[in-house]
Amino acid sequence: MVTIIDYDAGNMRSVEKAVRYLGEEVRITRKPEEILSAERLILPGVGSFGDAMEKLNGYGLTEVIHSYAESGKPFLGICLGLQLFFEESEESSGVKGLALLPGKIRRIPEGEGRKVPHIGWNDLKLRQGSRLFKGVPEGSYVYFVHSYYLEASIPEQVAARTEYGVKIDAAVEAGNLFACQFHPEKSSETGLRILKNFIEM
Repeated sequence: MVTIIDYDAGNMRSVEKAVRYLGEEVRITRKPEEILSAERLILPGVGSFGDAMEKLNGYGLTEVIHSYAESGKPFLGICLGLQLFFEESEESSGVKGLALLPGKIRRIPEGEGRKVPHIGWNDLKLRQGSRLFKGVPEGSYVYFVHSYYLEASIPEQVAARTEYGVKIDAAVEAGNLFACQFHPEKSSETGLRILKNFIEM
């Protein structure tokens, strides 16, 4: 079973639908005991960094998430969920993230012919040996919707990169922690393969 954290940050139902399509049971919850007992956990999310952290703190989920992350069981962040894994974001000055991994969230710079937010399909440059991208061909396209991007502090934790005016750390994996800036649940067969890899960990 896959457990999805419900903290009123959207995007849960599309993730749930994709996981169910892969034949896996899904539970959506914000109950600490159900989160801590999860076999695999997903933190989805769309919206602002500051609002999301306020909701996680308001529901008393921050410490629960830290405890789960330390359990060694697979934990996946998606889109805003990836950003929350890190220390801080230029979107919400002074707001502390979950700081599960070291790195900063930066705003995508605007430029000629480049719109922000970045919405659309981009190709990935993959790190060899990544468990999350097992069986995913180099250069595969995935779907992004974001105005902010990860600048990871530890390059070895970056599992995939893309470019949109700047080099974007598009996915990370570190031990039992995995995260994607893009939306695997909206990324066709490539995205389903990524979710399947996570489910099979």
